[in-house]
Amino acid sequence: MEHWLTHVTAIRGQSAKTVSAYQHDVSGYLGFLSNHLGGQVGKSALSSITITDMRAWMAYERRRGITTRSLARSLSAVKSFYRWLSEIHGMEVSSVLAARAPKFKPGLPHPVAKTDAKMMIKNAEFQSLEGWVGARDTAVLTLLYGCGLRISEALDLKYKQAPLPEVLKIRGKGNKERIVPVLPVARTAVDTYLRLCPLAHDPETPLFLGVRGKRLNPRHIQKVMEQVRLQLGLPSSATPHALRHSFATHLLEAGGDLRTIQELLGHASLSTTQTYTAVDQARLMDVYKKAHPKGS
Repeated sequence: MEHWLTHVTAIRGQSAKTVSAYQHDVSGYLGFLSNHLGGQVGKSALSSITITDMRAWMAYERRRGITTRSLARSLSAVKSFYRWLSEIHGMEVSSVLAARAPKFKPGLPHPVAKTDAKMMIKNAEFQSLEGWVGARDTAVLTLLYGCGLRISEALDLKYKQAPLPEVLKIRGKGNKERIVPVLPVARTAVDTYLRLCPLAHDPETPLFLGVRGKRLNPRHIQKVMEQVRLQLGLPSSATPHALRHSFATHLLEAGGDLRTIQELLGHASLSTTQTYTAVDQARLMDVYKKAHPKGS
């Protein structure tokens, strides 16, 4: 398994977080097989796995309370491991690859309304007594909403990338690069933070620093959002990631092209981006039912 993890890291360019998830999922699978087969799991045992064994594993996971989404992810990791075994060791893996996870219906994104998104960003600076910290938090949230960044992508930015250009190259999930336009309001927010920040930077320093001079912990931004949403009376779904959802939804509402939004978000599949059309359609139907004379 160590050789396989090295392979997915070096050849496929998977992130450390993804590799860790793979290791967790496949270790759990191998642990189940050890008990299920009554002994250590080697190449011989792995090559003799049947579809019945796979169903037994999935049934065990479901009894443990694993969600269908998590089980689908685990099965994907196990299949990736077996494909590598087939490629490197010539192992017969058809029974494993034939296994199907239970179907699940992906949940819809929960975007924040335009006015609420603006108010959350506006109120972020008031959650700290130190002006530079408030300016930093405002800059991070502005990047999430204004550029559709994941929180990890914003916090991975380096000081050498400032002042931010009009177009930013982002390295996202799966080590994929994408080009993201940066709104003037976002560039200004970052400039304000850097002007007020008392901490020393060098080119390779993270752009956003915590009060002790290290990379800002994403948990801090999550706490800021928690405080702001309580003050504004917003639901628990108003998280940092919800600002990324809002970026996509509001672009779509304004007539943005789905394929372009896919590129801006860095989605590998258009079907992932299409979930935002379902959100927009649900909103339109709600407006229709409320506004139509026969709707009430």
